Amino acid sequence: MNKHTYAITINTERLSIAPLSEKDAPFIVELLNTDGWIKYIGDRNIHTKAEAITYIQKIHEKPNINYWTVSLKETPAAIGVVTLIKRDYLDFQDIGFAFLPQYSQKGYAREATKAVLTQLAKQNIIEKILAITLPANKSSIKLLEKLGLKFRETIQQDNEQLHLYAASVQELNQSGA
Repeated sequence: MNKHTYAITINTERLSIAPLSEKDAPFIVELLNTDGWIKYIGDRNIHTKAEAITYIQKIHEKPNINYWTVSLKETPAAIGVVTLIKRDYLDFQDIGFAFLPQYSQKGYAREATKAVLTQLAKQNIIEKILAITLPANKSSIKLLEKLGLKFRETIQQDNEQLHLYAASVQELNQSGA
């Protein structure tokens, strides 16, 4: 699949989910410097709008990395991202999400991630989805399980232990996530 395949905008009751663009640079600076991003994903050293634009351009250059910006319909404020990445060390694409702390615990991450997975399944882009997380990231694990992904194994990557979760499209549909 090429990047164009993933260039879809999805709307839910409360959210608009659109491909990441350079106009999202100020939001990316904010998101990448939250405590949660730094603790669970890693410090990307993005502190200016210019650095964020370069970061976004690098994402766009890589065919195996797709980001969607999640915005509230009522304000159009960007509140988070959903990602789909095909990592060299995984057999299938993995889904990810990160939201600004003030928008956590409101169901936005679940609503956005479910909408992206549903759309990708409808377009036959995915047959199985993976997710990786640090074992200490309890809120991410809770959401993955709510979405219908199940713990499969602990893997070692870059001197770090990660929990690997997986689900087929059928399992996701059965979970009613």
